[in-house]
Amino acid sequence: MNAVNSAILDARIGWLILALFSMVWVALGWYWGRHAKKLDDYVLAGRGVGLALGTATAMATWVTSNTTMAAPQLAFQMGIWGMLGYSLGSVGLLMFAPLAHRIRRLMPNGYTSGDFVRIRYGNTAWRVFLAISLFYSLGWLVSMGMAGGILIHALTGIPYHYGMTVILTICVAYTLLGGFRAVIGTDFIQALLILSGLVVIAFLAIEKVGFDEIHQTVLEERPELLNLMMPAAIMFLFNNLLFGVGEIFHSNVWWSRAFSFRPGVGFKAYTLAGVLWAPIPVVAGFVALATPALNLNVPAADMVGPMVAAKILGVTGAVLVLIMVFSALSSSLDSLLAATSILVVEDIYRRHFKPHASASEMRRATSWIIVGLGVLTWLLCAPRLTTLAELLYFTGAFVASTIWPIAAGLFWRRVNPTGAIAGMVLGSAAGLYGYFAIGFYVAALVGAAVSMACVLLSTWLAPRMFDWETLNETHPAQMEAP
Repeated sequence: MNAVNSAILDARIGWLILALFSMVWVALGWYWGRHAKKLDDYVLAGRGVGLALGTATAMATWVTSNTTMAAPQLAFQMGIWGMLGYSLGSVGLLMFAPLAHRIRRLMPNGYTSGDFVRIRYGNTAWRVFLAISLFYSLGWLVSMGMAGGILIHALTGIPYHYGMTVILTICVAYTLLGGFRAVIGTDFIQALLILSGLVVIAFLAIEKVGFDEIHQTVLEERPELLNLMMPAAIMFLFNNLLFGVGEIFHSNVWWSRAFSFRPGVGFKAYTLAGVLWAPIPVVAGFVALATPALNLNVPAADMVGPMVAAKILGVTGAVLVLIMVFSALSSSLDSLLAATSILVVEDIYRRHFKPHASASEMRRATSWIIVGLGVLTWLLCAPRLTTLAELLYFTGAFVASTIWPIAAGLFWRRVNPTGAIAGMVLGSAAGLYGYFAIGFYVAALVGAAVSMACVLLSTWLAPRMFDWETLNETHPAQMEAP
């Protein structure tokens, strides 16, 4: 059975849904971006985002293609620990809550996570960090572009390259028009669609298949999925927790939100987002356990989610799934395009090539970078060389190495900059070794352990004092006349 033959929706219905939502998102992007002329308005929504929008954008951004597609894949491959382990991604949001509060207080004029690493640890650490952060961002962009093509193909039969092109084009278009204001506004609507869709899908899936039938069939045909002592699954559990923390702690997607929230909002917004997000991978992953009961032949593990949902729920359910996951993909792609573009403009364009760039020049450069990121992502998505989970967890070897340099650097005066550099470099190298020598499910675990040892040991042996006031750096954009 292939994805085209198993598609529940007619391709014409799929194109209609994509066209309608595309027009809505682009129109909203234009509407919210009408007055986003200044740099702060365009890249940080004027630094005045409140609690409701802040919670919605954090939660919706973390409901990515990886949640809606990779969570079912991991449940299909690793069983109960696959979906429960993925839900530990909420720990990253919860742990970032106090960091967001401190970031906003220490860096009221900050723009990127790179700003912090540069001031706190120096240029060498900053460039190592930029390499890790940009590599991760590109990997995340590619994984979501792939997921868009896979999802649309599995549900409607629309060819992978067409679906992938649509999702990337639309997200680039409305992010380009509206900047971070459009990202925040559409995220709020997308969060409502995602939560509503999940509630309906979970209810109908349980009603039509039932826990007993799913449990009995899995027990008979794939009992290993119910084995709570599966070694690979247990390692994945801890690996995913650390991977999620590393993803959030270092990524400018989350730092840009910390800068954009009103003072006092960050802690509450990230805490609420973490609580709301935790059940989502469990619900998304649960449907994969119904595969044996439905007698589905899944051609690729990363297609199991949309195939099972469409089989259970029929045409109406397939429409709901398409809308929900299209919203999830959009809410993450737009956030990453916006956050990565300002990281490139601030930390590479201005800091390395044009140190005296005006705010208006940076605003224009940000628009060009958004387009460039969209084109580059499309080129890398086109071959579809790997599965979503493999691509995602390859980056885990790198991002987990940033956990200790970021967290320790925000709260401890005495962290040694050389130890922070060693933590990122050696942690990434060790994580890569674990990825290839053992498996994808240990890369973040190994990387975080080595990084922790480097930071703690160097700080103990040779502590370096740091003045927190140094982080309150004035940006040239804030010095220009309005």
